[in-house]
Amino acid sequence: MIATDKVWPWKLLLAVILIVTAAGIYGSVSRIDYEWRWYRVPQYFLYKAEDVIKTPFDGVVKNVSVSGSEAVVDLVSLDGEQQQLIVDGETVKVDAGEDLFEGDTIGFVYEWNMGPLLTGLWTTMWISAVSSVFGLLIGLIAGLMKISKNYTVRTLAAIYVEVIRGTPLLVQIFIAYFFFGTVFNLDRNVAGIGALALFAGAYVAEIIRAGIQSIAKGQMEAARSLGMSMPQAMIDVILPQAFKRILPPLSGQFISLIKDSSLVSVIAITDLTKSGREIITSTFATFEIWLVVAAMYLIVTSILSQFVFYLERRYRVSD
Repeated sequence: MIATDKVWPWKLLLAVILIVTAAGIYGSVSRIDYEWRWYRVPQYFLYKAEDVIKTPFDGVVKNVSVSGSEAVVDLVSLDGEQQQLIVDGETVKVDAGEDLFEGDTIGFVYEWNMGPLLTGLWTTMWISAVSSVFGLLIGLIAGLMKISKNYTVRTLAAIYVEVIRGTPLLVQIFIAYFFFGTVFNLDRNVAGIGALALFAGAYVAEIIRAGIQSIAKGQMEAARSLGMSMPQAMIDVILPQAFKRILPPLSGQFISLIKDSSLVSVIAITDLTKSGREIITSTFATFEIWLVVAAMYLIVTSILSQFVFYLERRYRVSD
């Protein structure tokens, strides 16, 4: 009861802050001379495509049968060839016994297709996923190189990390596409994924290095005393313990990578950001589309964050 009494004033303060913020946003929006067109947004998620069904030859309509929402049209060519076409029941434009010529319209077929926003989201997701996998591998290798006793190996890893972390991602994407992409004839998707993976790998390397060095040296010594080789001790003893500690910063880096992937739109990869920009160009619904795009990024990163919280809870229980 005492704990509840202490918490409710802060809950009330939070509610007041949120209400004031919402009122401020509403007041600001009301002052803008802008016509909101939210009703146009859903079609960019899913839309009903219309495919025209035409007769493939000169012939005669043998029979038209409508069953539910579909209509089956039986055609017979002048040579006796028979063909059956299926169209939407409400769009049939022929009758039994009617003569047809090649290219005449029989009817239409409607099917749901993904709009540009969902298509762009899918592109963002798979590019981010592939980049994250390669970034993790690169970061793991570079992180192990940074703690190596070999001066050359350690220095090469340090140079890679400093160069990548010291230059903007946008510049790296341009270099990857216009320089390396031209020299090695790389596809824009390959160049974009490569730039994102190298960028993420530099930050992951530092996270992994710090995680490994946070493990007590006695762990490695104990593993070696049991007869394990250095690689065996690192894989079986050190890395599993380090992974639990680096999970939060590692997940934060990959969440950031999802948002950073929006920069690949500058090399004409049609991700979520570029899809939004193309829609705005044709509709001028600037505020609606950018708000929706931002919300889609937020939903994706929030789901990933909740998954990471779940993993953290599982690891705490196992400890």
